[in-house]
Amino acid sequence: MTTSPATSRVLTGITTSGTPHLGNYVGSIRPSVRASQAAGVESFYFLADYHALIKIDDPARIQRSTLEIAASWLAAGLDPSRVAFYRQSDIPEIPELTWLLTCMTAKGMLNRAHAYKASVDKNTAAQADQDADISAGLFMYPVLMAADIVLFNAHKVPVGRDQIQHIEMARDIAQRFNHAYKGDYFVLPEALIEESVATLPGLDGRKMSKSYDNTIPLFAPKAELRKLIASIVTDSRAPGEAKDTEGSALFQIYQAFASDEETAQLRQAFADGIAWGDAKQVLFERIDQEVAPMREAYQRYMDNPGEVETILRAGAAKARQTATPFIAQLRHAVGLRDLNAQATQKAIRAAKAALPSFKQYREADGLFHFKLVDAHGRLLLLSTGYAAPKDAGTAIRQLQAEGTAGLGTLRPADGVSPEEVAEALEALRNAA
Repeated sequence: MTTSPATSRVLTGITTSGTPHLGNYVGSIRPSVRASQAAGVESFYFLADYHALIKIDDPARIQRSTLEIAASWLAAGLDPSRVAFYRQSDIPEIPELTWLLTCMTAKGMLNRAHAYKASVDKNTAAQADQDADISAGLFMYPVLMAADIVLFNAHKVPVGRDQIQHIEMARDIAQRFNHAYKGDYFVLPEALIEESVATLPGLDGRKMSKSYDNTIPLFAPKAELRKLIASIVTDSRAPGEAKDTEGSALFQIYQAFASDEETAQLRQAFADGIAWGDAKQVLFERIDQEVAPMREAYQRYMDNPGEVETILRAGAAKARQTATPFIAQLRHAVGLRDLNAQATQKAIRAAKAALPSFKQYREADGLFHFKLVDAHGRLLLLSTGYAAPKDAGTAIRQLQAEGTAGLGTLRPADGVSPEEVAEALEALRNAA
């Protein structure tokens, strides 16, 4: 493993498939920035552009989204000097590890992935072939996500509740690899969820998602932000009628930005029959209060893409300081090895075979003995009996450390001079 016990690693990414929205901010960007500022935390944040290729075939959109998301994270306070902030496609070790993990992943597990199952169910309902228009990329998405995480041995991964399954799959794949190759190569990651903002509702009450076209862009101009909030779907209760906070998208969005005290005040206002228009104004003011100070920084980064590129390249270099030696370790573990190393190992084994050696054994009387033989098996020294194997081991270590000075009452075998025993012990010391 590549982390020290005193350091906790946090990793998260955002797919570069669209403009960042409030759901991205409260569910990923904001908690990630906060986590990066904690003591004893090593943070890895990335732009998941490989993931974007699964569902986006518009190159300009992916490029634009990469800039928008990077600018959003930086404007929200992410400090590149404190973290590894990188573009997924700048780390060649990620697709390499994806293949290593693919060879360890059960297809049956991937069959149960939510995104794949949802696509199959949609095709089945349409009476089409169940795999119609489903790419291998969508099917393999959980493995790529696992590679993102375990390459850096992340302990915590901030995700929405709908992503928990992917963390569980990453754990399963990591465990399989560790077991198959008999080592603690990978940390088993855990999902980190901020319960109150795990999934933010959109304008229509469903999960805020680009797929539903119900998002509120994070850095929408003030007038657009007001207009979008005014379009949030509410029920038909008139001013003066008590309103339910349960199931209210407006209230849930407000709760994600407000303090406990502010949330309690709006809850009471709902009970007192606040007009929907007034409630939406309260929500607009609270969101703008938090977002407005970041807008200027965001626009500066958007106007200077070269600055963002420099930051991302530096972040990739930092991330690869961890990834490159680790993938080399994993390549060796699975057998992708330099053939010169095989010759070296053979030479080492040959050298060891050419050395004298101690051999321990137990006689019929129950006592433990050892003997020293040369490379050809010629007996150089024979011990007396010891009551326990550890006693024989102690005597061997003493001989190895002290040479003939540690012989004590032991004597060379017949026809062997003390000098030959001394040379044999010296050879063992030099090879140690």
